[in-house]
Parts: sequence; structure tokens; C-alpha cells
Amino acid sequence: MSNNEPFINTLRHDTAHVLAMAVQEIFPDTQVTIGPVIENGFYYDFDRKEPFTDKDLGIIEKKMKEIVNRDEKTSYKIISREDAIKLFTDKGENYKVEIIRDLPESEELKVYYHGDWFDLCKGPHLDSTGKIGKAFKLTKVAGAYWRGDPNKPMLQRIYGTAWESQEELDNYLNLLKEAEKRDHRKLGKELDLFHFQEEAPGSVFWHAKGWTLFRTLIDYMRQRQEDAGYEEINTPDIMDRSLWEKSGHLEKFGDNMFTTEAREDRVYALKPMNCPGCVQVYKQGLKSYRDLPLRVAEFGKVHRYEPSGALHGLMRVRAFTQDDAHIFCTEDQITEESKKVCDLVLSIYKDFGFENVSIKFSDRPEKRVGNDKVWNKSEAALREAMEATGLEYSLNPGEGAFYGPKLEFILKDAIGREWQCGTLQVDLNMPERLGGHYVADDGQKHNPVMLHRALFGSLERFTGILIEHYAGNLPLWLSPIQAVVAPITSEINGYAESVFESLRSKGIRVEKDLRNEKISYKIRENSLKKIPYQIILGKKEMEENSITLREFGNDKQEKIKFENLHDFFEKKCKMPSH
Repeated sequence: MSNNEPFINTLRHDTAHVLAMAVQEIFPDTQVTIGPVIENGFYYDFDRKEPFTDKDLGIIEKKMKEIVNRDEKTSYKIISREDAIKLFTDKGENYKVEIIRDLPESEELKVYYHGDWFDLCKGPHLDSTGKIGKAFKLTKVAGAYWRGDPNKPMLQRIYGTAWESQEELDNYLNLLKEAEKRDHRKLGKELDLFHFQEEAPGSVFWHAKGWTLFRTLIDYMRQRQEDAGYEEINTPDIMDRSLWEKSGHLEKFGDNMFTTEAREDRVYALKPMNCPGCVQVYKQGLKSYRDLPLRVAEFGKVHRYEPSGALHGLMRVRAFTQDDAHIFCTEDQITEESKKVCDLVLSIYKDFGFENVSIKFSDRPEKRVGNDKVWNKSEAALREAMEATGLEYSLNPGEGAFYGPKLEFILKDAIGREWQCGTLQVDLNMPERLGGHYVADDGQKHNPVMLHRALFGSLERFTGILIEHYAGNLPLWLSPIQAVVAPITSEINGYAESVFESLRSKGIRVEKDLRNEKISYKIRENSLKKIPYQIILGKKEMEENSITLREFGNDKQEKIKFENLHDFFEKKCKMPSH
């Protein structure tokens, strides 16, 4: 894959323009809107009465290749606001006119030409359409509201990808195919883990097996946190809006919050974050500097508004559980506590098979609370902590939380995709805003530093990542069903029941398959469910008081004495310990 990011972004931007050219050459009545570069590709939004079809994508691609072959020269003009409005009005491009009218008066306007076709654009672009080559592919059509507003027209968005070489394109398309096979939504249905439905958009209906996986993740994290000196709390899901005003959430994050209608002259909000509730617990009773650091964990359910078009299975939801923790400490303790968080998060990811983890340092965003003096201090403290860890990190300017700078922990999965999961934020704002303090050794009250910390991040999202990373074939300790007992004939059912009950009594997650079907059918069906072990029982096994063990993905079978079966599973099913 190309490491030349400026060039590949320009190439993809040119390809988006060529897409728009091709669409308007084939369908002249179509209006164009915006066509940005995105990760691994581009898209362009169109206003057209008839819907685009898969067949249309092939026709458009063919036209794009013609435009590349024509090698149309690229040029641009700087144009006045009035001339730009007239130019696009005459062309019938109402969306472009709206964009121009909304731009600041001081904005320099450029119109880029590829041959006779033109578009409003900041650039830059390649010298001609021939420079983009032919390593591109249109991938899908989706709906998208104009400017993301559901009250505005629904447009048609065509997605595509473009690369410097055919080899890179082929590699990426193969990656898409592999990702499709691993899609957690597809596997979630096949493995009977969860579902979604329209009555609760963006909220998960967990089935028994999926909930078993979810609870296993919580049990694991709870143990790791207890070992690391955290105490666990739980705070209300719904609280008066006045608390969210004090914390700054309503002002800076209000567009993402769900609020209730007025009741008893009060308006409530579903919590989008756990931190204000945690501060309320911290404030109960006077704290001394001797009580710090105080590490407080919460598996809090939070609710955030996401546009319906942005929802995506477990990866993008409106209701999710955070493995949140807040560490109340002094400024002198920031470095040591941050190092401990980094060590903990990297150790946890290793337990789940994620060895390749990168870290990004995100500083102050435009929309934030607190003054620059406080932000300077917070950012310096987090940088110092990162230097002390000796871990490598990259800068991610302007992407911090509205209350403090943060570290983002990025996992790379089995097929090379990156997922941002854990975070660590230094916050010198919220404790002061919400009245949290401690008595220092000078006898005076001081505001503590609040380190916000999540390791999985969203448990729902982390579950989706795990399913895709392992293609549904989860490690034994995580698997919702660890074994299935399958007798060859019904006369073995009594023995099968005793094996099943014996394993179940030892805490092994086991099922029994007593269906009156051929054993080959049972093996195939249970393999499709990706059950790690199948315990096959026939007359010989019953007579010998043994079992035949078949591991998922392995054609070889192993014979084990029944008396040794418990030890076999207890060792293999054990949760990672430290």
C-alpha cells in the first residue's frame, strides 16, 4: 500500500471528479453536490430522480475509463463570489450555489476544469485525468441526506476506491471480500448472538449466547481492574439537565444527548458519559491527599444520538456500555498513574490476541471548556507521562475531548484494519466545575486531577471487533458455547446426558445434540456454529467410559478417558490470569 499520503489523496480526489464527470455525461440531468476523499477511497453525492443500480455502476466505471483515456487537461480559475453564483446557477447546480452562499465572504473561490467539465473545489489536482490511471473501482451506492440533515433532500452516494497500482487495488478488493466474510452482523445472526430491529434503532437485543460473551468480557475486565486497585461503582442512567450544564456536556455535547420532556418542571437527560455521576460519588465525604490516587471503575450504560444513517451493527450504536474508570489524583501523580494505565491496557489487548497497538496523542479541540492555561498544563502533563512510558506515539491535532487532551489506543486486527478502542484523558476542568476537591498537606482544599480511562471503550464495539478479528471462531475461554455432546445413536443418549451434566456442573459452557440425525450431519451443523469442541459418543466410548474429541478446524480426532475430561477443559477454558 502507498505511503505517499498527499499524492494518494490527490489521486482519489481526482477520481471523485472523474466519477462526477462520468455521471453527468451519462445522466445529464443529475446535480452534483460534494465528493470528498475518505479512508481508502472517495465518494460523491448526487441528486438524481431515478436510483442508481449495480448495473449503472459498471456503466459509470466504463465511462470513467474513457475519460482517463481522453487525458483531459486540468486547470483552475480564481473566481469572484458573484461570478461563481452565476456560473453554477446557469449550469443548474443549485447545491453548489447553496455552498457558495454559505461560505465566508473572505473565502477564495476556485473552479477546477477537467477539459470542459468544472467543479467548485479547493484543489489541488493532478495535471490531467490520465494521471489517475485505471486502478479504481466503484464499490457501492447508499443514501445520504444533504449536509447530513434528515430534513433536507435524500441524495445518492456512490462510493469508490482508487490506488496507484492494480496490485494495490486487487489487494484492497480482496481485503473487502475477507472483511465481508468476517462481518460481525452476518456472524452475529449465524451464531445466534444478537439482533437489531427498527423499534429500538442503535440498541442491541442480546441473545443468550451473545450475552454470555458480553458477561465474560465484563468478568475478565472486572478481575483485571480489581487486581489493579480499582473499586467499582454504579451511577444513575438519567439525571437532571442542571448537572450536564455544570459539567459542560450540554453546551459542548448537547447535540448528541437524549433529553426528556419537562416533568414536575424538570428536564432530565440520559447520560452520554459516566464522568459527572462518578464525581458525585467522589464528593460524598471529605477526601484527603492520603486517599489519592482513588481509582473508580464503572460499567456504565450510556446513550448518544447518532444519525440513523451512521448506525452500523455493534460498531456504531446509540446505547452502549463503557468500561469506564476515573482516577482522582494529584498533579504529581499524573505520570505514574498514566504509566499504569498504559501498562494495563497493552496487557489486556495482548490477552485478546492484539499484539500490534499504536498510540495517538490528541490535543485541544476547537470546541472545549476551560482556559488555555489549564489546557497547557494538561497537555504538558500527558506528554510528560508518555515520555516516561517510553512508548512511541503520534500526534492527532485537535482531536482531544472537550474537557482534556487524550491518548487513543489503536488496535490492528487479523486482516490489518485499525480500530480505536481505549482512551486516557487528563482533565483539570471537570472536578472544578462540579465541586470536587481534597484537603492537601497544606490544609487547603484543592481540585484533584481527573484521569478518564476506558480500555475496551465500548463493550458492544469491542465485541464486534473480536467477532471480526477471529472470524467468529473465538478463543475457547470467550466462546459462548465451548463444547457440544453429540451421541451417534439414540441408545447412547443416557451416556451423553451424564457427560453433559458432568461438564456443566464444572462450569463448562456445554450443549447437547440429541437430535435423531446422522452423526455426519450433526458434526457439519455444529461446525457451522463454530463450536470449539465436539464430544462424539458411540457404543465403544460408552463401553470404555471414554469420549472422542473433535476440535473445530481440525480433522483429527482425539480419544480421552472420561475421568480426564474435566481437567482437559478446565485448563483450556481458563480465563487469562496475571
